[in-house]
Amino acid sequence: MCGICGEFLWRDGQQADPMRINKMLTQLVKRGPDAKDFWVQEQVGFGHTRLAIIDLTPAGQQPMRDQELTLVFNGCIYNYKALRAELIILGHEFQSDSDTEVILKAYRQWGSECLNYLDGMFAFAIWDDHQQQLFLARDRFGIKPLYYALTDEGLRFASNTQALLASGGINLDIDPIGLHFQLTLHGVIPAPHTILKGIKKLQPGHYMLVQPDGQIFVRQYWQLNAQRPDASDLSQPQTEQAWLDATHDALKKAVAKRVAAADVPVGVLLSGGLDSSLLVGLLAEAGMDRIQTFSIGFEDIADEQGSEFEFSDKVVARYNTQHHKYVVPNSDVLPRLPEAVAAMSEPMVGQDAVAFYLLSEQVSQDVKVVLSGQGADEVFGGYFWYPQMAASTGSTIARFAPYYFDRSHEEWLQTVDARFHLDDVTSAYVSERLTEPGADEFLDQVLRFDATTLIVDDPVKRVDNMTMAWGLEARVPFLDKDLVELAMQAPPELKLGDDGKTLLKRIARGLVPDEVIDRPKGYFPMPALKFVRGEFYQFMRDILMSPAAQARGLFNPDYVARLLANPEASENFTAIKGSKLWHCALLELWLQTHVDPYRSAD
Repeated sequence: MCGICGEFLWRDGQQADPMRINKMLTQLVKRGPDAKDFWVQEQVGFGHTRLAIIDLTPAGQQPMRDQELTLVFNGCIYNYKALRAELIILGHEFQSDSDTEVILKAYRQWGSECLNYLDGMFAFAIWDDHQQQLFLARDRFGIKPLYYALTDEGLRFASNTQALLASGGINLDIDPIGLHFQLTLHGVIPAPHTILKGIKKLQPGHYMLVQPDGQIFVRQYWQLNAQRPDASDLSQPQTEQAWLDATHDALKKAVAKRVAAADVPVGVLLSGGLDSSLLVGLLAEAGMDRIQTFSIGFEDIADEQGSEFEFSDKVVARYNTQHHKYVVPNSDVLPRLPEAVAAMSEPMVGQDAVAFYLLSEQVSQDVKVVLSGQGADEVFGGYFWYPQMAASTGSTIARFAPYYFDRSHEEWLQTVDARFHLDDVTSAYVSERLTEPGADEFLDQVLRFDATTLIVDDPVKRVDNMTMAWGLEARVPFLDKDLVELAMQAPPELKLGDDGKTLLKRIARGLVPDEVIDRPKGYFPMPALKFVRGEFYQFMRDILMSPAAQARGLFNPDYVARLLANPEASENFTAIKGSKLWHCALLELWLQTHVDPYRSAD
């Protein structure tokens, strides 16, 4: 896991700027604290910060050059050893044991088709001297980020927006389309948009080819099918037991490959919920002992629990893991919240971001790689709004929007200043995505959309940003390509039964304590941020009433006044129980943290 950046200038006579590359690298050091280097050749330049996980020797350093090809790469290719063996048979020679070099040779062998061979999480860029073209690619589920900016001279790219902003000359204006998504789709802005006009992001499952004349081509190389297997195909599961067996086998393989592809120890972020507990059980089932587990909790406030230790402790006791338990005083939460926001490449409304940030700080002192349970709810049907949607009637958007959208379009128009007003782009986009071919039933459409789009810019991005802020690599077995492709074809009753995640709960019996399986679904307990009152309320009020916020004029003052007057009124919470006041305050704080310093510099 690393940080990458670079630029390609296609205007005649332009030379890549080493100083600009280094400015971007300064914003990527935390993602890769083990090494930093850059490469510049005429109109192209690459930068890389390394978190050494595979092939810890200098042979694995980047940017990596192989004759006419140069590569920078962030992520992990789990099947790199098998691919390496195949490429050797095809006549390729290797100078390292890294997965980085495997990508280079695979691209040489198969060109853009190499993406079909790569099993992992990745964002990378390859420069081809002979073709004078830049190739950018992002993994199927967008686990690894890849942002870019188009300027008058050419294209820049980086692992986070902070690096692009530091490079200078970026259009800092708010994108009204991104703003509509941000405030209606729970902080999710689907690629290629971001909240800023000057920064875009490559879509998951896509690659970009930039030609020497500046032409840009974006192509999709993978899409997710959510249709039931043909009853005549006896190689596919047909009965409930067959689905359980196939899913269990795919899960074991997903976990095993993420542990094997590392030359350093691998731990588990153990929340006390089903998903992370099941990861521990699967590791133990595979014969792994001395498993390192990590949990975080906060102080209780009155009758509000600040941790899930009562559940994680049961898993620790069953498997005798090497457990690390951290308790954070609630007095530390608000003072450190701005640090978590500073680590966000985009504004993220999930309040548990600070919990992941503080947990990663501690975990990074013991291990470099952890397994995390993100993706299980989205792939296997774990959220409370899925049954609500499934039981509803009407058009696809009529069945989706009331149970997920944070605001109707009419309320969005009341929320933001009139200069940002536009049509209901969120409903149009979601409706189009839900009705794409390749899904049998409405729930299949929803889960496919969640797994390929919503999860990318909510929990997955949040975990990447918060862990990489401390040089910690998080791997997500529940977003394994083979596992997700299998799960998407499973019948809805094997997802919504047993109050959700039917398949996972039945697989977990005997591997995970029953108390963990049968408990109601929990969310990261954050007592200090749960109630929109006290110091937390004052924190948000100060942000929204600050001179910077008043000068920006992003929000309608009457709307903000209504939120501040009664923040805990039912109408001031979203369909999935988010605080509308927090959504506004978080966006404003992110802009003050990331954008305003560069606007002032201009």
